[in-house]
Amino acid sequence: MSIAKRQLAASIRNAAHIAEGETLAAFVLDEATERGPNPFPQTSAGVVRHVWAARSFEFRALGIQSAGLPCLLTALAELPLSEPLVQEILRSGPYSLHAFTHGDGCRMIGAVLHSRPNVPLPPLVKPRNSRRGNRTASVESRAQLDLFASAAL
Repeated sequence: MSIAKRQLAASIRNAAHIAEGETLAAFVLDEATERGPNPFPQTSAGVVRHVWAARSFEFRALGIQSAGLPCLLTALAELPLSEPLVQEILRSGPYSLHAFTHGDGCRMIGAVLHSRPNVPLPPLVKPRNSRRGNRTASVESRAQLDLFASAAL
């Protein structure tokens, strides 16, 4: 049973572990985005982990841009291989989005938006502003990364 586009977008947007959640949700809600053929809606974490780990290498080799792939792979690494998942596929032009849930439409594992080879992703949606300005968050992120870099020395 497919999840309504609005519910899927809300689940992606509300998943704190998906860094590009706003971008992925905007793609789902775009009027041009339609459901794609989905030969394997029922799957498992082990299968999804294997397929998308291989695709991450393929994407780099073929110049395929993606959003959400690192977050998906991280989330899958924390699940048992036999964990049942449900896949949703949406498409628009040269872009495809694959979303994975626990089957209830609410608990989002992850989602990946990708293009065809040598086609850039659609313009990215800027994340919603938090209470702090983007500049403050950016400066804090750089400081945190610098801290980790100096700890490795």
